[in-house]
Amino acid sequence: MLFWLFRCSALIGLPLLAYVFLHSWHSVVLTFILASVLVVAEYFVRTLKFMSILIGIFGALIGYGIFFIAQYLVTQMALPEVSSFWQSNSATISAVFTMLCACVALIRAPEIMGIKRKGRHIKIVDAAVLIDGRIYDLCESGFLTGELLLPKFVEKELASLANSKDLTEKARGRRGQEILRKLREIRGLHVSTTSKEGKGENLQRRIVSLAVHYKAAIITVDFNINKEAAIANVPVLNIADLTRSLKPVFLPGTKISLFVMKEGKEKDQGIAYLDDGSMVVIEGGRKFIGKRAEAEVYSILQTSAGKMFFTRICNLEE
Repeated sequence: MLFWLFRCSALIGLPLLAYVFLHSWHSVVLTFILASVLVVAEYFVRTLKFMSILIGIFGALIGYGIFFIAQYLVTQMALPEVSSFWQSNSATISAVFTMLCACVALIRAPEIMGIKRKGRHIKIVDAAVLIDGRIYDLCESGFLTGELLLPKFVEKELASLANSKDLTEKARGRRGQEILRKLREIRGLHVSTTSKEGKGENLQRRIVSLAVHYKAAIITVDFNINKEAAIANVPVLNIADLTRSLKPVFLPGTKISLFVMKEGKEKDQGIAYLDDGSMVVIEGGRKFIGKRAEAEVYSILQTSAGKMFFTRICNLEE
């Protein structure tokens, strides 16, 4: 709020000073335009790259070129009133064209660089998802595209963990930094940072606040962010939920390759486990303990702890 007070003061105060000292309405208009450009530049340039400033300068040159084209057309029309008005206000008109095109270029700079400041294709990442590491596999395989936006305070959190005296925390922080480095090396994936802090008394609320500001989604594995984002109506891509939804579906008649780990309760039974921890009972699997075998699912039992699969041996991989 305080920053907007300063901006409004510049928009009102500078034109007022121009009128007091120069006593010209043309100077008031020109000063207001200049003040507007300064405010717009201050607001946007804080979060844009240096390339954006160059794009703004290029836009100003285009605006000045448009002014010269318009001046040539006015000269060719040979209308005394129009020519007289143009000559007496040429400085103001050239400033308007130049500044207007510079402002448009600054505003459109993220899109010119292939990055939009706002839009659902932006995905904000938190420290937990970087430490988890599975985001790298999703991005490298091409299933996760768009722009990844990393808040500066998340980067500082990873650095703080990496410099911790606790060995576990240090390993977590360094893993997060390594995953971030590898993400930046993926061709075609835009990873940018923002210095905007977000509002809230904890990291979760600050990340959700940023997502609201940028109209972005959040990538996380933190359930607390899920709850905060649901309140703010912010979409969340929780990799843990994705993993659960991608559990393999085994219907009766499906053949699966299993590593038989131990014997079962009944005679000639073997026990194996799926990647998600589901137990598989294998009839005729006892003699294959310590080996891989191919089994066919014939029944599925839903229990309070999850699903239990009943299979029978159909082939052995020696």
